Amino acid sequence: MSAISIIPQPVSLQAGTGSFQLAKTTVIEVIAANPEVKKVADSLSKKLSNATGFNLSVVPGNTPSGNPGTISFSLINDAAIGKEGYKLDVTPDAVKISANAPAGLFYGMQTLLQLLPKEIEGKKTATNITWTIPACSITDYPRFGWRGLMFDVSRHFFTKNEVKQFIDDMVKYKYNLLHWHLTDDEGWRIEIKSLPKLTEVGAWRPKRKGKWADTANPP
Repeated sequence: MSAISIIPQPVSLQAGTGSFQLAKTTVIEVIAANPEVKKVADSLSKKLSNATGFNLSVVPGNTPSGNPGTISFSLINDAAIGKEGYKLDVTPDAVKISANAPAGLFYGMQTLLQLLPKEIEGKKTATNITWTIPACSITDYPRFGWRGLMFDVSRHFFTKNEVKQFIDDMVKYKYNLLHWHLTDDEGWRIEIKSLPKLTEVGAWRPKRKGKWADTANPP
């Protein structure tokens, strides 16, 4: 088995023996009466379904069962990992993700996805893939509270899907803040219905004469 590679590198990673195999019978357990935790579990089920074709059930529970073929999300109380940290334990039988808050579970899920074969990022169902996750024990938490990227849509044009893909790529690598650069002297990308020319007009200058004369007056 090749070395486990995760970006960004977690605080602590210990490789185990064997691997957990994802199958159509795998069950995702939610060990918390918290709607945000349920959302994280549902998003994992959807992500896995896109690439694997498995329709994984999301079920409530009181404690992580550890039953063969389960992936569990649970809330704990561990001051050492903070609000965005998590613990991820993978054995051949089960996967357990625990954190102090839903944000930590969400980032733990991103690490789990990186442990799967690269085909997990596909938009369509992949075939002839063995969906294994290497056994390991990971403890991780961010070094910096502010982990942001700027997306400049004022000086450059992007489609809605490109913006959404940028955000998806951010969360894969555990960035938590989007600096969306919407306005500058080159453009104004926010529609204000009472001021339509903000988006209708890109630029204007006074009328000029001679060889470089404008063909129309400025607005």
